[in-house]
Amino acid sequence: MDGLDLLIRAHVYDATMRDGAIPRIAEVAAALGVSAEEVRESFQRLATGRVLVLQGDGEILMANPFSAVPTPFTVVAGDRSYYGNCIWDALGIPAMLRRDAIIDTSCGDCGTAARIEVSGGAVRGEGIMHFAIRAHDWWKDIVFN
Repeated sequence: MDGLDLLIRAHVYDATMRDGAIPRIAEVAAALGVSAEEVRESFQRLATGRVLVLQGDGEILMANPFSAVPTPFTVVAGDRSYYGNCIWDALGIPAMLRRDAIIDTSCGDCGTAARIEVSGGAVRGEGIMHFAIRAHDWWKDIVFN
């Protein structure tokens, strides 16, 4: 990564944590005073380096642990809501924010609503969290695994 990539990566994560939404190319370009094409190229390099996952139009789909689109893993921390890409990422959001949080999701098997509380670094809730794919296999098909 070059200096611009590091700056863009930091801005994406800072903006996401602050605003509760992953910024779009135009927003990053305006905030940093660079061209949209420079941001688009940087996003691609960051995606190649497995920092971001992009949508077909070059916008961010995932800045792990955050999702740019609604998912079944809603995380509320303070006065902001975020989406995790999976339960693992949903748990990563309060850790990254260093805040307590409530995660609302549902059972992947039967659909029953589930609430998980993260308080003081401890995870509380009923049920079982199942990680069907080993972590080192996630990037084989990150969107569908």
